[in-house]
Amino acid sequence: MTISFPLNAPNEPEIWFLTGSQDLYGDETLRIVAEQSAQIAGHINHTNPINVVSKPTVTSSDAIRRIILEANASDQCIGLITWMHTFSPAKMWISGLTKLQKPLLHFHTQFNLDLPWDRIDMDFMNLNQAAHGDREFAHIATRLNIPRKTVVGHWEQEYVTDQIETWSRAAAGFAAAQNLKIARFGDNMRNVAVTDGDKVSAEIDLGPSINGYGVNEIAARVEAIPNSATDDLIEIYLNNYSVSPELRPQGNRHQSLRDAAKIEVALREFLRDVGAHGFTDTFEDLGTLPQLPGIAVQRLMNEGFGFGAEGDWKTAILVRIAKVMAAGLDGGTSFMEDYTYNLGVEHPQILGAHMLEVCPSLASDVPTCEIHPLAMGAKADPVRLVFTAPTGPAFNIGLTDLGDRFRLVGNEVDVVPPEAELPNLPVARAVWEPKPNLATSAAAWMHAGAPHHTLLSQAIGREVWEDFANMAGIEMAVIDERTDLREFKKELAWNKSVY
Repeated sequence: MTISFPLNAPNEPEIWFLTGSQDLYGDETLRIVAEQSAQIAGHINHTNPINVVSKPTVTSSDAIRRIILEANASDQCIGLITWMHTFSPAKMWISGLTKLQKPLLHFHTQFNLDLPWDRIDMDFMNLNQAAHGDREFAHIATRLNIPRKTVVGHWEQEYVTDQIETWSRAAAGFAAAQNLKIARFGDNMRNVAVTDGDKVSAEIDLGPSINGYGVNEIAARVEAIPNSATDDLIEIYLNNYSVSPELRPQGNRHQSLRDAAKIEVALREFLRDVGAHGFTDTFEDLGTLPQLPGIAVQRLMNEGFGFGAEGDWKTAILVRIAKVMAAGLDGGTSFMEDYTYNLGVEHPQILGAHMLEVCPSLASDVPTCEIHPLAMGAKADPVRLVFTAPTGPAFNIGLTDLGDRFRLVGNEVDVVPPEAELPNLPVARAVWEPKPNLATSAAAWMHAGAPHHTLLSQAIGREVWEDFANMAGIEMAVIDERTDLREFKKELAWNKSVY
């Protein structure tokens, strides 16, 4: 199984399957090891979104070091799966593992599902030694403090391949982060703390490069967009959304739709020209743009670009990474904000929204294309897509800069239908019940210093983000149905010592 990643990133990724053994058992055993390893890798490849490539069995320290250096140098290799089919003495792995720069999954499996009791002899025992061969490998990986995910079970079992798929998606997101460029148009919203942070540390710890551009570079492009390109995009709007009559070609506000379309064309061209897969803007610095980008931001997110409002480059990073990790899955992924509460119900709820910018991948129905006033920005009324997110489980996550480190904070939530229509709320929105409840969730979120801008996804959840945090070596705190506030605060205190 292969999937298409948004905006061709990462480009044709591969995961390398490395099997460890040694020369002690003879050529015939090594031949069987190679055949069985290739069969296992092929099975994983069939169910995995990333191409899994079986590599020759490694039986010496030199071979291990060379294949790991080769993996480090490969732009296509985004991670390694290791398995000790027989017994691979772990001192052989020291030279290679100390140089490893790619994510690692340690696969603890064996070729046979059941023991053939009537046929077991010492040849069988020597061949099928993963039960202690992998423990030997894990010892040295722990001794070397190598971050990794450990998956245990038979290679044909679905829950095993599901875990490998989740890790593979995290590896794809991690690979995308290493070459991610975020373009910032304008600076951080004035006097706001949590959306700001250390961009140099972000590049060191996570990979993305965050750089500023003048918003009038976009405005100049807007002026140069030909009518033909604008007409083509207007046609797409008319075919894909329920466009309000005043914005349609004969409507009295059609020019506003044309202005919005020009902004979208100009933004897309600029981002591609500078090689950026994420961006931010701010209503406090719009230059000569006719309106705050609304539908443009929403549609670019839907294509796979990361976005953060009001200069929030950290959430732009999360959105882009999530778009890569969620490729090919059902469910939307979007920039979001915890906006306001519904407290007078049995299970208190959060109404999430933003001024304009929620990705239509979250839409439960065909979005409406509307224009409404916006008190902030001092520009013309912006065009936006309006919709409500579908019901179901979701994961809400934020990235915060604590000064000495970054912390991911995630909350498992259930998206629910609004209790009533929202005829006067002219923005896209989602209503959710956080786990374990709003009081515990909100208190834990605030104790963690987590942001008010988030990434809400109905496609990817806790496990993929935990795998990503492990790869990046950053802290992650999870709020779920088991969260106890007293224990959560202890966890934060312990994490401060660990990280």
